[in-house]
Amino acid sequence: MIIPSGMTEEDTLKTMQRVVEKIAPRYVTHGYSVQDMQQEAYIMCMEALPRYDNERPLENFLSVHVSNRMKNFLRDNVKIKDEKKHKIIKPSQLTHEVENSYEEDFNEKLDFKNMSIIVDKNIPAAMRMDYLKMVNNFYVPKPRREEISEFIRDLLKEHGYEEG
Repeated sequence: MIIPSGMTEEDTLKTMQRVVEKIAPRYVTHGYSVQDMQQEAYIMCMEALPRYDNERPLENFLSVHVSNRMKNFLRDNVKIKDEKKHKIIKPSQLTHEVENSYEEDFNEKLDFKNMSIIVDKNIPAAMRMDYLKMVNNFYVPKPRREEISEFIRDLLKEHGYEEG
């Protein structure tokens, strides 16, 4: 691993970790988990280090680099040709268990899919990263989890879904 001048290996790894934890959850889609995207992001960080020029903060350089590379990665690796394939590989963030069980009632699947779409379209940007962490079983502090859960409950009530 190439260490930027003026930094230790530990500082470089901590910076990479901050960038990966911040950016990877934003690109979870189409069958890729947060862990998959984090692994890709670490590789992208390692590949970017030789091009780092020390004129700006390493975290800024890596953030821009990894974000652009993630967009390219998804563009190049996520190709959906027909609707049937789309339904199989696209994860529904609230319904992964239901979609994997073909015995479940079709209407129940449809409701969960609709609820997922409502949440995805309406969740504020300030909550999106923690929401994605919650969906993918990453740690989110309890007060924040409760805040996001309350927002989702209220949102679904506004769209005609009852608690229960």
